[in-house]
Amino acid sequence: MELENANEENMKILLEGLAERLNVVNRAIMDPDDYDLSKYEDLKFMYDMVVQKGQLSASEKQAFIEELASIRK
Repeated sequence: MELENANEENMKILLEGLAERLNVVNRAIMDPDDYDLSKYEDLKFMYDMVVQKGQLSASEKQAFIEELASIRK
């Protein structure tokens, strides 16, 4: 999967992947329309960290969700 290019489709894939890995219940906060494409690199960085880390604690998941909230439009 080629996620290096910042585009709407890749951003949707990143957000869906993060939602799954972080067990986000309220998927409304993961709507790609709520994120600016200029923040793609931030999302990609978080996605890569979550994938690399694998298993996350509850506090780590919460920290990632808070970070996502801070970069929303």
